[in-house]
Amino acid sequence: MRLTILGGGGFRVPLVYGALLGDRGEGRVTEVVLHDLDAGRLDAVTRVLAEQASAVDDAPRVRATTDLDEALRGADFVFSAIRVGGLEGRANDERVALAEGVLGQETVGAGGIAYGLRTVPVAVDIARRVARLAPDAWVINFTNPAGLVTEAMSRHLGDRVIGICDSPVGLGRRIARVLGVRPKDAWIDYVGLNHLGWVRGLLVAGRDELPRLLADPGLLGSFEEGKLFGADWLRSLGAIPNEYLHYYYFNREAVHAYQQAEKTRGAFLRDQQARFYEQARRAGVRALDLWDRTRAEREATYMAENRETAGAGERDADDLSGGYEKVALALMRAIARDERTTLILNVRNQGTLSVLDADAVIEVPCLVDANGAHPVAVAPLPGHATGLVCAVKAVEREVLAAAESGSRATAVKAFALHPLVDSVNVARRLVEGYTRVHPGLAYLE
Repeated sequence: MRLTILGGGGFRVPLVYGALLGDRGEGRVTEVVLHDLDAGRLDAVTRVLAEQASAVDDAPRVRATTDLDEALRGADFVFSAIRVGGLEGRANDERVALAEGVLGQETVGAGGIAYGLRTVPVAVDIARRVARLAPDAWVINFTNPAGLVTEAMSRHLGDRVIGICDSPVGLGRRIARVLGVRPKDAWIDYVGLNHLGWVRGLLVAGRDELPRLLADPGLLGSFEEGKLFGADWLRSLGAIPNEYLHYYYFNREAVHAYQQAEKTRGAFLRDQQARFYEQARRAGVRALDLWDRTRAEREATYMAENRETAGAGERDADDLSGGYEKVALALMRAIARDERTTLILNVRNQGTLSVLDADAVIEVPCLVDANGAHPVAVAPLPGHATGLVCAVKAVEREVLAAAESGSRATAVKAFALHPLVDSVNVARRLVEGYTRVHPGLAYLE
């Protein structure tokens, strides 16, 4: 079975390959094709993968190419993890937004809109190529903003594109761990959009264990989200929000922290990864060891400004292991081998949330089998969450409309309607600022 990874020179690709190395089952991935526009990055990542595979018998063979059509032909699965504009683009997203006093995070608020506007046209082109060159392939999308990009691709690939994210998985794992429950024994009642969802229950043998957590301040304060949001706010919500909702519930504090930071997250990663790729190409360097050290630093500093604002301290060691690669592997296994499982995924709504139309991509538990991912019926969201989900989905639709039409006015509308952008004039200045720094937005007229 052949897996094509788009963004194959990306820093996190060794996580996916490492998961594949541990899969010895029938019908496993036997060939990995890495595609990237940057041959130097491909070379560095290929070196890391070769060292990973050195002690593994019959490891999936790896091939790298800068030709997209060549990479797609013959693929059984396509894993999309591209970053349009690179980390320099992410740093610019943050800088332009923060200069206007609004959030520049890559998936939330103004930064997420800017990233979506330049990513959607590229993602749509990829979807069309997949439909033409590999019509039987399944596309697993990890490209951010994951829900928005998955919805854009679904207009050309239908349900054969499925979005994944490690945030809900990590959240469910942390809640289960605090409650002394094995994650595999629990049903996680999670619903929302990508980076905008809530755990409303954790069922074990039919019993909801979440009320026990919400009633215990000590337990609530012992894990990442409890430290971020505070026990009182979690009890008020009656649910555990995805960590990205910190940007909504504590927006003023988050923006201030980002403005005061020595470097934004994007600028930090840009500089860190530039050092990695430069050093990984040197003769005699153990690329895998270098990658491991760089990844540990990357994970330890994740959402550092938010944790500092909340006084949450350092991340727990158990939270530094990532997880999206495990979701991707479980999804591929379920489809390729008909190994039925339940995963929290980004899929078309199909009536799951009555406040959204059937084609809106949402993030919910899904039953997965050889026929793909099927969203599980969920209870309606409370009013405050419904309002936020509908508002953000409306913004995503304006982003898709702007990307399709090239309308600058529609792009301004997308920014202005977002709950974290507080003025139409700010929205206009954001569009002006982003079009100045991003060549990929030249299509807006």
